[in-house]
Amino acid sequence: MSRSPQHRINDSHPEALRITGLGDEISALSHLPWEVALEEWPEDPTLAQQRGISRHIVRLVRAQSESASSEGEIYAIKETNDEFANREYQILRELSHRGAPSVDPIAVVTGRQSDQGEELPSALVTRFLPFSLPYRVVLSGVIGGKVTGSEIENMANALALLLVRLHLLGFWWGDCSLSNTLFRRDADGYAAYLVDAETGEFQDRLSNGQREHDLQIAHFNVAAELEDITLSETIFPGLDPVRASDGLLRRYRRLWSALTEPQSLDASDRHAVERAMRSVQDLGFAVEEVEVTFDGEGHRLNFRPKVVAPDYHKLRLQELMGLSTEEIQAKRILASFDRYYQRIKEPRPSIAEVAPIWLDEVFNRVINQIPTTLRGRVEDAQVFHEVLEHRWYLGEKAGGDVGLDFATADYIKSILPYRMDAGSTNSTSTPPQSLG
Repeated sequence: MSRSPQHRINDSHPEALRITGLGDEISALSHLPWEVALEEWPEDPTLAQQRGISRHIVRLVRAQSESASSEGEIYAIKETNDEFANREYQILRELSHRGAPSVDPIAVVTGRQSDQGEELPSALVTRFLPFSLPYRVVLSGVIGGKVTGSEIENMANALALLLVRLHLLGFWWGDCSLSNTLFRRDADGYAAYLVDAETGEFQDRLSNGQREHDLQIAHFNVAAELEDITLSETIFPGLDPVRASDGLLRRYRRLWSALTEPQSLDASDRHAVERAMRSVQDLGFAVEEVEVTFDGEGHRLNFRPKVVAPDYHKLRLQELMGLSTEEIQAKRILASFDRYYQRIKEPRPSIAEVAPIWLDEVFNRVINQIPTTLRGRVEDAQVFHEVLEHRWYLGEKAGGDVGLDFATADYIKSILPYRMDAGSTNSTSTPPQSLG
């Protein structure tokens, strides 16, 4: 991922305000009221809903845009000390460089003083992750009614995958928790992003002991966070926070085993290796290097992925159609495209030739029907997935396929007005029955 060069703004005074960060963001940040303590900054209520709980003072702000027609970039600003701000900024840059799911670091602000000359804490600035939700917003039930066990399991699965990806990069988190994570809808599940890296550190390769230590921290933190929120009436009765947190560990260990440990396969099965490769791809990883060894008698073989790369379906879809999505969304979209492609009579054009036709006739046909007043409430790829789910649901009720256009129109009328993945809904209306 390419990055803009680093720039600094300061004057000749040794204690002057200094902003160190990405050059194309500096001008917007320089106009913010750094001489005022962060807790006194006014905050848009709709942005405040999207802010999770933190041990630090954090504000979401919309910087002034140079264009009168656009609203400007949204930034998350956290007050901390110089050492922690600079350290976390560098860690986040390295995570971003390595392709980890994490927030983008923008700048470190030091040398802050009030108008009365009082020293103010330094600040770390990151870019707000669009369509992201803190776990308390998800578990509050405001985005779709009462929270089910499946919803919590999906969040735990997303957090487990995030931890696996970080560990594969040699990153020890040190404070894995729901609070330090942002979640974006990914079809029926979630994609998890690291949002707080101040305790983390990189190693050439994590030992099993280091990984287990991270898992113990995650297990304790998630159980405590779920215990804290069980008093809410939005959580389904009977939730056991410890058992729910146990699911995080089980999912992590299954993923880690599938991605790093050898599988014993029947050497006489010509398609065994191909199926093993496909099973890793189904988890969302491409196998870039593999090791295959045979036992002494040649009856069994050990298949072991040596180098795996994440976002297998996401990257395939982006290359094919230019769509930017989450991994499960990409998998579902590709499945829809594959069904479309298989219905074309022989001789079929190439997949590359058909892709733009499908994009125009199917995907964009759905997205373009959304009225301007409802645009941007839900990510386009998520809208498409939910329309397909709604089509299936309506078809089950009607006893036959209702068609894409009918399903899209009904979704826009009965579902979309109550959905807003920015963390709020139309509270004056009663949400409709959930999808499917």
